[in-house]
Amino acid sequence: MLKAYHRHLWIWAGIGLVIIISLILGIDEKIIVFITILLGVFTQAFVGLGGLIAAVPFIGPIIIKVLTIPFFWLINALGYFVGAVAIKKGYTSEFTKTRILTLALLIGIIIGYMLGHIIPLR
Repeated sequence: MLKAYHRHLWIWAGIGLVIIISLILGIDEKIIVFITILLGVFTQAFVGLGGLIAAVPFIGPIIIKVLTIPFFWLINALGYFVGAVAIKKGYTSEFTKTRILTLALLIGIIIGYMLGHIIPLR
């Protein structure tokens, strides 16, 4: 298992080292968070961390489900919040666009998840 994720472990070690050095140098925390998210997304470190957590028998898949389901709720709630503000300000066409974009994002994530399980990469 560790052999399959050794690249991700090195990436997380590098990200942790960058965070520690940045905090010691006194760089603003917002910049550190932005760089961490940027590095995590472009190096697929979050995917590797999710894979490592999911590889733990019995409890790993439950942890991953607990972390991902609220993400869908958050995206949906954000769409409703933006929609409420748009309706209040009179932007009904923008409201429909935001709801369509939110729905398209959620459907895209679900289709990507299903295709990822149907078509294995190895």
